[in-house]
Order: sequence, then C-alpha cells, then structure tokens
Amino acid sequence: MIIEIKNTDRVNWSMRPLPPSNPREKPSLFFRYLDLVERIGNRLPNPVSLFLGLAALVVVMSAVASWFHIAVVHPGTGEPAYAFNLLSPAGLRRMFLEAITNFTSFAPLGVVLFTVLGIAVAERSGLLAALLRSSVRSVPPLVLPAVLVFIGVNSAIAGDAGFIILPPLGALVFVSVGRHPIAGLAAAFAGVAGGFSASVFVTALDVLLGALSHEAARVVVPTYVVEATANYYFMTASAFLITICGTLVTTKIVEPRLGVWNGNAGAFDANTGAFDANKGATTGGTGGNVSAVSDYEQQRRALRATLITFIICIIATLALVVPDYGILRDAENTLRPFFQSIVVIATATFCLCGLTYGVIAGTIRTDRDAVKMMGDGMSTMSSYIVLAFIIAQFVAYFKWSNLGIITAVGGADVLTSLHLSGPLLLVAFVGFSVLVDLLIGSASAKWAILAPVFIPMFMLMGFTPEAVQATYRIGDSVGNCTSPLLPYLPIVIMAARRYVPTASVGTMISTMIPYSIVFGIAWTALLLVWLYAGIPLGPGVGAFLK
Repeated sequence: MIIEIKNTDRVNWSMRPLPPSNPREKPSLFFRYLDLVERIGNRLPNPVSLFLGLAALVVVMSAVASWFHIAVVHPGTGEPAYAFNLLSPAGLRRMFLEAITNFTSFAPLGVVLFTVLGIAVAERSGLLAALLRSSVRSVPPLVLPAVLVFIGVNSAIAGDAGFIILPPLGALVFVSVGRHPIAGLAAAFAGVAGGFSASVFVTALDVLLGALSHEAARVVVPTYVVEATANYYFMTASAFLITICGTLVTTKIVEPRLGVWNGNAGAFDANTGAFDANKGATTGGTGGNVSAVSDYEQQRRALRATLITFIICIIATLALVVPDYGILRDAENTLRPFFQSIVVIATATFCLCGLTYGVIAGTIRTDRDAVKMMGDGMSTMSSYIVLAFIIAQFVAYFKWSNLGIITAVGGADVLTSLHLSGPLLLVAFVGFSVLVDLLIGSASAKWAILAPVFIPMFMLMGFTPEAVQATYRIGDSVGNCTSPLLPYLPIVIMAARRYVPTASVGTMISTMIPYSIVFGIAWTALLLVWLYAGIPLGPGVGAFLK
C-alpha cells in the first residue's frame, strides 16, 4: 500500500542521513557498524538467487554429512535421525517428484496470498486511507512508534497475518506525518517479529508450546501438567517492555540514523489529514484507479457504516467461539479451531469492511470493482510468488536432509557439556535459541526438538518447565528480527522498496539489529528479575520446582 509520490526529481531516495551541521561531526562507531552490515548485506545476490544458492548448499552438505554417517537421536521420538543424502538416487527423485508439492504446501504462501485478498479491498476502496487520516489527527506524532510496536506485539493473536499487514501500514503512517517510512516499517516489524511471543492475549502459540512442554515435562514427572496460560503473566508484562524498548530504539537510534525524510508525501496533508484528489492521490498498491473521496461527509457516513460492519463481524465471531457448542470449538471444548481460523476471520473482516466503505463512499459501484481490486492486489505479489517457490524448495531440502535436527541436537549437547547453572545457563539458552532461529523458522518446530532435551535437563536443576519455555520464547522472538531466512522478510523488503527502491536484505537487517540487541538484553534481564524475585509466570506457576 502506498501513497502516490509526485515530483520524484526532488525526492532523496537515500537512506543515509543528511550531512551533519558540524563538518567535523562523524557518525558513531555503532552507526558505522550498521552501515557496514548494510553495505555487505546489500551486495548479496537477489533473494531468489540467494535462496537458490542456499538450497544447493544444503544438497551438497547433505551428501557430505551422509558420507560421514552423521546421525543423532531425535529427542522427541527417540529414533535415530541420519543425514539424508539428497544427491543419492532417492534424494534426486524426491526433489523432482515433490517440487510442486513443496510449493503448494508452503504455509506462508497461502497465508500471504489469502490475506492480500481482504487487504486489497480495504486498501483500494479507500478505507485504510480514511482510517489513516483519522489516526493522523487523533494520535500525537510522539506516540506513533509506541502504537505501532504495541499493535505489532499483540498481532500474534492473528497468527502470521501481522507480518503481512503491519509493516507496510507502519511505513504509510510515518510517511503521512513527514517521518521516514522505513522507521515506521521497522517499528511495526520489530513489534511483530521481535515481540512475537509477547502478548496480552493467549494465542495459538501458547497452546502449541504448552502442549510440547507438557509432554517433555512428563519425562521427569509423569503427572506434570503445563497449561496454555503457563507464561501469561510474564508475556503480558513483556508486551509492555517490548513496546517501551521498541519506541526508544525507533526514536533514539533508527530515525537519527535514517535522517530526515526528504521524500514527497504526495497529496497527503498531515496537518488537515486530507487527500487532495486533484493531485491524483491513490490508495492502490500499484497506483490503482480509485481516486480519493472528496466529500468529507460521505467519508464520515462510510466510516460509521464500516464501524457497524466491524462490530457485526466481532459479534458473529464471538457467537462462533464463546458458547460451549460454538462451531469454532473442538470436541475437547478448546479454542484450537478458533486460533487456526483467525487468518480467515481477519481476511473476511477486512473484505467486508472494505466493501461497506467502498459502496457508501462510492469507490465500489459494482461487483466488478471489488473483483478488480482483489486482482490488482494479487498482481503486486508476483515477485513474492517466484521467491516463495525457491524458499519452499530450500525449506523442504533442509527438512529432508535432517541437517536442522542434527545441528540443533548437536548444539544442545555442546551447551549441556558446558555445565553452566543458574542465571548463566538461562542466558546461554536464550543465545542458543537465537542461533537455532537462524536454522529453523517455525517456533513450534524448534521447540519440538529442543523441549525434550532442555526441559528435563532444567527440571533436574530445579527449574519448572514453564520457566524453560519462557526462556526459549525470548530467544526465538529476538532472533526473528534479523534472521535472513524468515519467510516473511521478502514481504517487508517489498514494502520498503516502495519508498527506497534500493532497499534489500542488508537494509532491513542493519535497521533491525538495534531492536534485536535491545530486546535481547532488556527481555533477558526482565526474565532473571522475574524468576529470582519469585513472581508467578502464569496462574499458579512459579520458576522453581517445589
């Protein structure tokens, strides 16, 4: 989603700050380090070529590991996991036969494309622009970063949809008030990725991790029970900590490094919160043909009707969830079907609200208009679809080869052999979780490997499974910010290129490093204080076994 930018000859597309007023003033050592990371990262090949190379490397490494008969015992199943040679006849045959299946079953692809359908209608109908105008008038500029980070932190309730929706919206919000769009994008991305485990709500991740911790804990105590609310108190406090840290990093580090935004904010007037239709402002991601609505009262009527539609959607969702006989409850009366349906519910809500606004505002006159908006939105995803095909092969090869399991279990053995205890062990486990995040993307997949190893080990040292799980969640979240293998990173880069065409992997990683560092230090410190002060991690859950 973008605002059309005019007079591009006057736009400074560089992400570098303006020259300092004092000629002798030089960027700090930390800023120079980030600049170096950006230059190195941006010299990497195109992401498609990069993942092609990584896929080829996995194939070669699988052959080498197989020739040396490298294997580990899978901690979850107790079965040996051998390195599988992808260059063997069976491996090559599988690579040919399952290439299409790898692509069609690549989970992020379906989530991204499906979510875009709803967002496209909300965006191109003018709804998001209208909401943006209202927010610009009502939210003080100093509060914008905190709002973006906090919403991002709590977006985990909508699954992975936050990765797709919030970073582009954050950029748009910032550019509409004359601030650097990459800073707004980074703030939202930091909340979604870096604060992925922190939330004031119980999410699907709580359910998944709790179930895995439950099984691992029973290795030591057969009657032990780990609930989905095991870390609720700690993660609620963490949501506010991440919001504070993310706001400070955005305003004190990221924005000063990016410098003053000299790009033209197009037809958006930050003072009045209005668009000038004569300047050709559009809300379409590809510069669609939907002009901004000029009738202020008509927009107000459309927004009121949209609010009613939104409330109806909420009531309908509650009707499916709250009653014991609700459709989105399973046979055990849990909310797992609801958590698995959140992306569908969110997309339908976006679509219905966009249709309501568009019909009343006059930007949607027939069903053809709505269908065209969906098609235009989907057309912007062509580059991501190409990249998703390559990433899907890389992920499949890595899984088939068992290199991820071998590396994770081997690293766990190394950490165990260090014989650390107490706070040092917790800190080391946070760092180890960050490293594993670079190899395996899914939080639950990583925990399925690590929980059977570390929960029994920590329990024998006196820690509760809930404390071990909370420690893991910190490292997993912090690592998301700067992981070049995060499946949704290409989406964020695409959003950044709408304002800075040269933005690439190095641009985003160098921008996000300060968030990872600050989040990692502050969050780990909070954990240590929390555990050793005896504060419950969740309802009736302490840090140490009694």
